[in-house]
Amino acid sequence: MSIRIMAVDDEHDFLESIRRGLFTAGYRDVSLVGDPMDAAAAFERGDIYDIALIDMTMPGLSGMELLGIIRNHSPGTECIMVTAVNETSVAVECMKMGARDYLTKPVSRDDLVLKLAHAYERKHPLDALETGDGELLPGLVNPQHFANIVTRSPKMLTILKQAECHAMSDVPVLITGESGTGKELLAKAVHAASPRSRFPFMPVNMASLSASLFDAEFFGHAKGAFTGAENDRAGYLECTNQGTLFLDEVGVLPLDLQGKLLRVLQEGEYIKIGTSRPRRTDVRCIAATNEDLEKMTARGLFRKDLYYRLKGAWLRVPPLRERPEDIPLLTARFLKELGAMSGGGIDAEALSALTGYDFPGNIRELKAILHAAVNLAGDRGISRRFLPDHLASRKASHRPAPPGRDGASLADVERSHILKTYRQSGMNKAETARLLGIGINTLRRKLEIYGEK
Repeated sequence: MSIRIMAVDDEHDFLESIRRGLFTAGYRDVSLVGDPMDAAAAFERGDIYDIALIDMTMPGLSGMELLGIIRNHSPGTECIMVTAVNETSVAVECMKMGARDYLTKPVSRDDLVLKLAHAYERKHPLDALETGDGELLPGLVNPQHFANIVTRSPKMLTILKQAECHAMSDVPVLITGESGTGKELLAKAVHAASPRSRFPFMPVNMASLSASLFDAEFFGHAKGAFTGAENDRAGYLECTNQGTLFLDEVGVLPLDLQGKLLRVLQEGEYIKIGTSRPRRTDVRCIAATNEDLEKMTARGLFRKDLYYRLKGAWLRVPPLRERPEDIPLLTARFLKELGAMSGGGIDAEALSALTGYDFPGNIRELKAILHAAVNLAGDRGISRRFLPDHLASRKASHRPAPPGRDGASLADVERSHILKTYRQSGMNKAETARLLGIGINTLRRKLEIYGEK
């Protein structure tokens, strides 16, 4: 079978029994690793494995720590934990950290093969598609959860696939990216794709919290807890129990409040103001920031322990300048939302001006520009003269043309994108039309014009 498996355990005899069991079952591509640090190094340098079997208790690096590294560097790898203790609490903890399943020693060959088969059944539809030039284009299992995120960018599609993989576990997620890139939209999609989707998604703007408000907002208060507390009030932790707590702008949280947040995330306990009994909460944490938290920890501005607690998995949303192919898609989406498509939409010159702009304010800036242009254009289509001066005065796109192109006109951009997508799909017209979001007859006409059969 062409499934790549890594087994990690410090016991040589156990690894050898795993090798024999897998060989008998027909698995040939199996790596046996006796040192968990070597396994961690393999994933950190980008080695790809379909399934990892991980012993829970190993010297130097525990199985749970190795699991966290694998989930961060290779979210497509299905992890099965191996434990000597058959306890429900252990299984629950493994699942929360992102493991697919667990096995109890001694491991029978039948159990091992069954667990591998179940893991592969889940992984197979998540596999990325290998394109002709070595680029990976991911396929989502449940794309409806990510329908509000408009993209054709390979970078962004890869982020969405990683997000879907992380969504299935309870691992905390840190989303980074410049302001206006859509971090909250991605957080909502992770929640929608997770088993917690039936429960609340609670966005919290950490920049608006002060020391005097933190306890009341997060923990809530009982009636009579302080002057003006006329009724019981539930805090974020109570309201979001079993759901997802989204901590936006977490990088601006003062140091004295970071310790309080860390304790809640570690212990899952809090005390409501005006009471003395600890309460339990079960929330999945997704945090977002446009700050460089790693640099902030080095300067003592952000707690290192909180940083690593939040960064169970890391998703970096690329700025719009790194995904210019998405500008026409986003433009069409926003014009439709603004009810402006019936007025003629946007002409080629105006769209070219947009695609050649770097958008320091990212998607939020694009939407604001289009909103203003729609107001100015009224019932007419949007032309260059309705764009802000710094865009209207552009003679042509300043974005460098991709290799092999003489210009950067809209027609050139369209031709290059269609042909690239066509070749990446293995010259499958139906798949190309689906990826491009156009009709197959339209695609056929375009390909005939480009001299492609």
